[in-house]
Amino acid sequence: MDKNHYVAIMAGGIGSRFWPKSRTRFPKQFLDILGTGKTLIQATWDRYSKIVPIENIFVVTSEDYAGIVQEQLPQLPQENIVTEPFRKNTGPCIAYIAFKIHQQNPDAVMIAAPADNHIQDEESFAGVMKKALDFVSHVNALTTIGIRPTHPNTGYGYIQHDGPEAAPGIYKVKTFTEKPNLELAKAFIDSGDFLWNSGIFTWKCKTILNAFEQHLPEVYELFYTDEDKLNTDEEPQIIEAIYSQCPSISIDFGIMEKASNVYTIPASFSWSDLGTWNSAQANMEKDYFGNAVVGNNVMVFDTHNCMIHTPDKKMVLVQGLEDYIVVDTDDVLMICKKEKEQEIKDYVSEIKRTKGDKYL
Repeated sequence: MDKNHYVAIMAGGIGSRFWPKSRTRFPKQFLDILGTGKTLIQATWDRYSKIVPIENIFVVTSEDYAGIVQEQLPQLPQENIVTEPFRKNTGPCIAYIAFKIHQQNPDAVMIAAPADNHIQDEESFAGVMKKALDFVSHVNALTTIGIRPTHPNTGYGYIQHDGPEAAPGIYKVKTFTEKPNLELAKAFIDSGDFLWNSGIFTWKCKTILNAFEQHLPEVYELFYTDEDKLNTDEEPQIIEAIYSQCPSISIDFGIMEKASNVYTIPASFSWSDLGTWNSAQANMEKDYFGNAVVGNNVMVFDTHNCMIHTPDKKMVLVQGLEDYIVVDTDDVLMICKKEKEQEIKDYVSEIKRTKGDKYL
């Protein structure tokens, strides 16, 4: 493994669309959503620990989740748990870890990846990531992995790529489109030159920092001014001050959609960002009637195409449902039509308004 290769796993989100299983105090990246025996962040760790040295893997998360990360990833060096005092989206998150790694190693090449992706065919995945690392090691490029779409999904962002190849299997990015409607998503699929945006990025640390200086100078200056205090005892205090001034902005909107040196590598491995209960069901084993079930004591009768997630200790009987999400926890039971799953965040907001934070 190359000592200049690093991975930053971003694990600070709250996963509200997986409520009521995902809670503010214990969000989806720390849950075994698919019933595989591993949490999402553990599966992510396993993938990347085969690609870069373990000592070069960092997890960027909320201060509230540092203990959970340490418990679930005991192999991770404690100093590689990087905590954010506030949630400010992926822009400041990536600026922080890129500055921190660059100060440790000016020749660093970095993968930035979500903690909650579900990826099958890990051999193919490793090959794509090694190609990305090699490409950005020799070119001042910002690279994103694009997934060849299998259907017109309206929950994903899309990347349009330009031909011809910039390198074997690598293309210049022409446009980014966030979560199109169904008609537009179908048009993207039919055109053949659009990919799903995986949110997995690769670049030299100095390349992404140059991009921050050009496209998000206010964020760049905040970190650059106190760069020498990173990796010292002063880091937590400085980061709190920086984050209090940082705008909340995504890396896609802040840099990737503006930069001219953005490339994509089309990939065909099975991928999901596991953003919704429907996406979880799509990636799980199902019974003859299309039901995906997590829970040791669930019985279904006359039930079709449902996503059912219950505690092992509870006996649950489901009868007569079709196309429903059923999620049971110690204090919340949710029964929701699958077609309404995008509104779960709205329902959670209403619960917060009427019941406070008790069930969040």
